[in-house]
Amino acid sequence: MGGKLRLVLDTNVWLDWLVFEDPAIAPIRAAVVAGRAEVFIDLDCETELERALGYDLGKRAVDVSACLAECACVARRIEWVVEEAERARLPACRDRDDQKFLEAALAAGARFLLTRDRALLDLARRALPFRIVTPRGFGAAG
Repeated sequence: MGGKLRLVLDTNVWLDWLVFEDPAIAPIRAAVVAGRAEVFIDLDCETELERALGYDLGKRAVDVSACLAECACVARRIEWVVEEAERARLPACRDRDDQKFLEAALAAGARFLLTRDRALLDLARRALPFRIVTPRGFGAAG
């Protein structure tokens, strides 16, 4: 199947992109800029990102509005809803707050869910319609 890779980023990966400029994000950013990939986000994930941007992130003052504007430019909003029967086939993440990322990846028809979160990465070997990888893992796969 041709077309762009569909990606969902968890909150920490978004923070790496928007605030910390982590070099591990470079392959993701390059794929998006080159039109090889597109990022998707839903309302629940965006709400968590906005909340996290308001935390004391230690590194520098964060312009929350600018970060959210960049997110809006980079990501397409997931507006569709996955049927309950489809969601029920997803494994339960041991961190219930992270279940939304699995659901977003499913709803977006994502090929990759990008995370550094151990609870999500622990599910990477499960049979899923998308792969769960770290940003570095995406760089190695891309």
